[in-house]
Amino acid sequence: MNNDLDWGNLSFGYIPTDYNVRCYFRDGKWGEIEVSQSEEINLHIAATCLHYGQEIFEGLKAFRGKDGKIRVFRLEENARRIQESAKGILMEPLPEEKFREMVLKVVKLNERFVPPYGSGASLYIRPLELGISAQVGVKPATEYVFMILVTPVGPYFKTGFKPTNICIMRQYDRVAPNGTGLWKVGGNYAASLTAGEHAHELGYSAVLYLDPKEKK
Repeated sequence: MNNDLDWGNLSFGYIPTDYNVRCYFRDGKWGEIEVSQSEEINLHIAATCLHYGQEIFEGLKAFRGKDGKIRVFRLEENARRIQESAKGILMEPLPEEKFREMVLKVVKLNERFVPPYGSGASLYIRPLELGISAQVGVKPATEYVFMILVTPVGPYFKTGFKPTNICIMRQYDRVAPNGTGLWKVGGNYAASLTAGEHAHELGYSAVLYLDPKEKK
């Protein structure tokens, strides 16, 4: 256990941990899981994730139970959802068993960062996949990297498990009808930044987006 952290007052932000895990798709197959202590990655300046938005991610959590055991919430559901996101923008889906192995490995490697039971905090697990092959034409990458980082976090909203104020903003859409709204791609979040900042300025914690076609 990392005793240097104030577990009961963590924000939902990034705190460095000991390790992350990575796996590369090259020559038509996924490689072995690699363990890294680096917080950086090397990317080609023409990587498809930088130019054409081939980037997907997930978010799940690990909790320490009253019995001291660490449990990951809905691991399989997150594995399936990131596969659907990959298929949605023509990326190579990571097999569910490989996803499970990577999640359990990165949690075990960073076990000292899993908050104690009753603290209200958790270990946030962020899997992400990037298209990394160098291309100028608009087409799917041939190479991908799948990575998982972890960081201890407090509640997503400052109020924790209590009511929080959100607002409806009809002047903004987060996704287009028949667009990428079904999938957890970075571009959907870029589309939410302006409305999100406006909401925070007005004293709200988040924006409730309406159906972009009928605004209902």
